[in-house]
Amino acid sequence: MALLVGIALALFVVDSPWSYVVVAAGGAIEIAEAGLWWRWTHRRRPAVGVETLIGQTIAVERGWTFVAGERWQVRGVDDGPAQVVAVDGLALVAERLPS
Repeated sequence: MALLVGIALALFVVDSPWSYVVVAAGGAIEIAEAGLWWRWTHRRRPAVGVETLIGQTIAVERGWTFVAGERWQVRGVDDGPAQVVAVDGLALVAERLPS
């Protein structure tokens, strides 16, 4: 939006040498705003989706577990406590927790 305002000012209000400065300032504001918004949206870990399962401790029984109310097949561990290291399609890849 700042770039569009800068272009409009350059075309209709500001004289020739300063019009370039106004357009450049509008572009700089747009780039800075985009960077700030990107940083704001990437400040936390994901709160939804399969990415949230990685790193969770689970209890595995016969190759299956319940995580967040859903039943998942587990690869890598048959029984006991484990930690999710990856998600492969509709299965969790887990490693056994050290005793």
